[in-house]
Amino acid sequence: MRAVGRMSGFLGSMVCLALAAGVLVLPACSLGMAGQRCRAGEQRVVDEMLYFGTARPGGTVGADEWRAFVDEEIAKRLPDGFTTWDALGQSRGATGNVEREDSHVLQVIHAHDASTERALDEVVALYRKRFAQESVLRVRSRACASIGR
Repeated sequence: MRAVGRMSGFLGSMVCLALAAGVLVLPACSLGMAGQRCRAGEQRVVDEMLYFGTARPGGTVGADEWRAFVDEEIAKRLPDGFTTWDALGQSRGATGNVEREDSHVLQVIHAHDASTERALDEVVALYRKRFAQESVLRVRSRACASIGR
């Protein structure tokens, strides 16, 4: 949903910071970092994706365990809605070894507010504790959203 030619992500941010330090500032940097410009009828939102690995000491998080976690922990903290899907992930663990594992992705589109941030922090902490996880990857992006009716 970003305009063509606009720098985005980590690389865009680093380029913008480097250019700002060197006096030259591109308009693309200020647009990308200062805020998202949305079209008429769209709202500025935060698009978050959380990646939950399933490998754990002694086995994996089963489908029934994941479903129970969604029902018991995620749904009650995110009553306005969310989407989940299964994925296959690969990451480098704390030991330095590359590990592949089945994963679950949780996507939440929400207004920038403290209560949703707190709810997502809680979900991450609960999952890590319940399923003995080293980490949960959380990716936040600015976006524009509308519901077509």
